[in-house]
Amino acid sequence: MQLATEPIISIRSIGKQFGAVQALDDVSFDIAPGELHAVMGENGAGKSTLMKILSGVQGDYAGELWVKGQLVRFSGTRDAEAMGISIIHQELNMVEQLTVAANIFLGREIAGWAGLKQSEMNLQARQLLSELESNISPRALVGSLRVGDQQLVEIAKALSRRAEILIMDEPTSALTETEVARLYRVIDRLRQRGVTIIYISHKMDEVFRLADRITVLRDGRFVQTLHKSDTSARQIAHLMVGRDIEPSVRHQLPAGAPVVLEVKNLSLPWPGHSRGWRLRNVSLQLHRGEVLGIAGLMGAGRTELLECLFGASSLQPQGNILIEGRQHAFTHPSQAMQSGIAMVTEDRKRLGLFLHQTVRDNITVCSLQEASQWGVVNRTQEYQAANAQIKSLHIKTAGPEAAITSLSGGNQQKCIIGRCMLTRPKILLLDDPTRGVDIGAKAELYRLMEQLAAEGVAILVTSSELPELLTVSDRIIVLSEGEVTGHFNRDEATEQKIMEAATRQLPA
Repeated sequence: MQLATEPIISIRSIGKQFGAVQALDDVSFDIAPGELHAVMGENGAGKSTLMKILSGVQGDYAGELWVKGQLVRFSGTRDAEAMGISIIHQELNMVEQLTVAANIFLGREIAGWAGLKQSEMNLQARQLLSELESNISPRALVGSLRVGDQQLVEIAKALSRRAEILIMDEPTSALTETEVARLYRVIDRLRQRGVTIIYISHKMDEVFRLADRITVLRDGRFVQTLHKSDTSARQIAHLMVGRDIEPSVRHQLPAGAPVVLEVKNLSLPWPGHSRGWRLRNVSLQLHRGEVLGIAGLMGAGRTELLECLFGASSLQPQGNILIEGRQHAFTHPSQAMQSGIAMVTEDRKRLGLFLHQTVRDNITVCSLQEASQWGVVNRTQEYQAANAQIKSLHIKTAGPEAAITSLSGGNQQKCIIGRCMLTRPKILLLDDPTRGVDIGAKAELYRLMEQLAAEGVAILVTSSELPELLTVSDRIIVLSEGEVTGHFNRDEATEQKIMEAATRQLPA
């Protein structure tokens, strides 16, 4: 597209410091009206901090921000919204006890002389969701929705403001391929209306499909702005991390590796649903040192399977779970952990993190007994354990005593993985572990999985990205509507075969 000469946003020497951490350092670049401008960088590069400044969440910073030719300094999100700026946050910010409609219009409720016009809000919410080609009920409680559906509600909330400038921070991180395609169509319609979009994503194919220009940040500093047609995914990756990223090399699973986990005819009831089952007759084997991928569309039962294995399901599953030949029926995650299972959850903010605690607390919470004697925690030993994981996983933080909320999403994810590592698991369950994680951190996580598998840890991993599963897995099992519809070895697995199995229509 032909970019306008006068920028709609000018960022001038923006700087922001959190304690000893310099989140942004002298960042300057322009955004043209009507363009889709991608901002890329590793976790901790400063992308989300910059977006918080643009959207009024963060008002204390150095430098200048110009919007539509005016020098501004927003004191809150309402100031930004008054200038036509709206944001879809990477970490969902919803009230789970309220309905979908109530969340969409929170703080901007439609009211009449007799009180709230609930039916009008439901109607408008349904229209917004229909723009996203979604049939989520406006009356459903947000807390009852899966992460992907919650993200669609967050997008609908932003669309309801009819913003002139829309910031999208990892909007597809929890969406299926079908939902991503829908979002692309929504973005196309928004651009036809002249909306300027600032787009943060770690997915190269997404950025190169949508963006006009790409700005790269690294370690809080501006690196370069490039037209999409003048660059490549390899060059952008190099600018992001300052080096070429070596591809992960999978080790060869030794023949005759013993079975660590066996699942026989696992079923999970779904009371009140016409299908009756979230999982039905799922059987699998996981060998020592193997990485077994679980593929499937959203709602296929990937997360439910891992929750059953970890004792975290709200309903007791039926069937048999055997660990090293011994049968188990976990009713609580603590029982699974005692048997050598660890899990990294899909929704780190809601299920994985202790948001009011430090990095140290979040890493060591499941292994305090290792640093305790007679019920008293040896703080030096605990600090050393946390610091070892920070160094091993290259977690970007001011230190073990930093607030967990001061870290980027990808670094928070690494803290959860570090927590799992301290329990020395025999079986590691990873539920979409790279969601919202940058390309450099993904490569590190792939190498970590490879290292753990080589050390004999058995890994069960789900992912919404098929190329990722094909990269890391020895075998892939496909779920559709809670049942196994495909089973592929590494040599025979392809994206087409997996998608065919994932969309296979099961007999009623």
